[in-house]
Amino acid sequence: MTHTVPAEQTDLSGKINAELWPDIARSPSSARAQLGSPIAGSLFRAAVRRLPLQVAFPDGTVLGLGGPRMDVLEPKSFYARLAHNGLIGLGEAYMAREWEAQDLSGVMTVFAARVSTLIPQPLQTLRGAILPHQPQRERNTVNNSRNNISRHYDLSNELFAEFLDQTMSYSSAYFASLDEPTFDQLAPAQQAKIDRLLDLAGVGQGCRLLEIGTGWGELALRAAQRGAQVYSVTLSSEQKDLAEARIARAGFADSVRIELLDYRKVQGTFDAIVSVEMIEAVGFEFMPEYFRTLAAHLKPGGAIGLQAITIGHERMLATRNSYTWVHKYIFPGGMIPSAELIAEQSALNDLTIENRMAFGQHYAQTLRLWDEQFSRHEAEVEALGFDETFRRMWHFYLAYSRAGFASGYLDVQQFQLRKAKASSR
Repeated sequence: MTHTVPAEQTDLSGKINAELWPDIARSPSSARAQLGSPIAGSLFRAAVRRLPLQVAFPDGTVLGLGGPRMDVLEPKSFYARLAHNGLIGLGEAYMAREWEAQDLSGVMTVFAARVSTLIPQPLQTLRGAILPHQPQRERNTVNNSRNNISRHYDLSNELFAEFLDQTMSYSSAYFASLDEPTFDQLAPAQQAKIDRLLDLAGVGQGCRLLEIGTGWGELALRAAQRGAQVYSVTLSSEQKDLAEARIARAGFADSVRIELLDYRKVQGTFDAIVSVEMIEAVGFEFMPEYFRTLAAHLKPGGAIGLQAITIGHERMLATRNSYTWVHKYIFPGGMIPSAELIAEQSALNDLTIENRMAFGQHYAQTLRLWDEQFSRHEAEVEALGFDETFRRMWHFYLAYSRAGFASGYLDVQQFQLRKAKASSR
């Protein structure tokens, strides 16, 4: 994982590995950070006064209307980070131990529910001019996409195995009940999600199935168990290796072929296509090409089962060029589409949405279970070589993501897209 090292930084006294985490180990000392720190502090305090939070400071001050508690331990550095990098600074300050929260997801849910109103509107119009933009190297071109994917999915299969269930599914589950599901209910809920998607795509005996985004192979395996011939493409070498091993152990190596290949390089026509939460890695500028690819490789009358994280359309338009903490530390080059964008691009490629189901609260529960499992296995994660800063980053990522779904800021949906049958004329 690589991180940019700003020249204008001063050392902190913490025990953070500055070589691995340059932007965390040093508080920003840029002119923007220094001049903007008092303004950022005033804006932050004004915002939290009207939120259902308890925000405590070292001098004993507590602001907010009551609710989950956030302890700001290093206000000066915290405000400098907000001034220097906006909401990227919020996550970096947590990684740097400058604030704490026992209920991190609860605190982040409060922020997520009000994300569009936390900053005064006149200042929001300036965000494009003063905040970082997506680096050119992270645009999801054919040349860049492999590196973007590798930075997340090739971290370590062993790392993911510490918090995922035995299906190794890394997308939202679909639970029979949302009444505080337990971790032992996660695997059946993941399989229920997969089975529903395969049903939408019409996958059965003899089906020639294209899967865009292999994951660790559970969907391809379940499709093969139905009698399908599966061709799956991925850009993660780690995922490919483990998926092939899992499928071989299950006795379906002859039914599944996995290739390390960009979706834009796929050849051939298929009876059905499935893609689970891969669309978020496409990027706004490449969305038309993604849908053209789906349509081009689907036979007339065939169906696509698409699972996608979604965001409100206006919010997508306002943030589609933003560079966020998630881009910097978790998913470089990512962009969450709106349901409207998916519908628009489908229609442009003669794909009709025949079925659509939203189940965002299922993702909130999935992420809760992952986060709890990750915390239970913290010693094992440390033994794999992931330091405390990484573990704080990962906890923040899972809690931050859970907050997006719990608050309704994000959703996850399954779409059934149908290609028109060939004309009989």
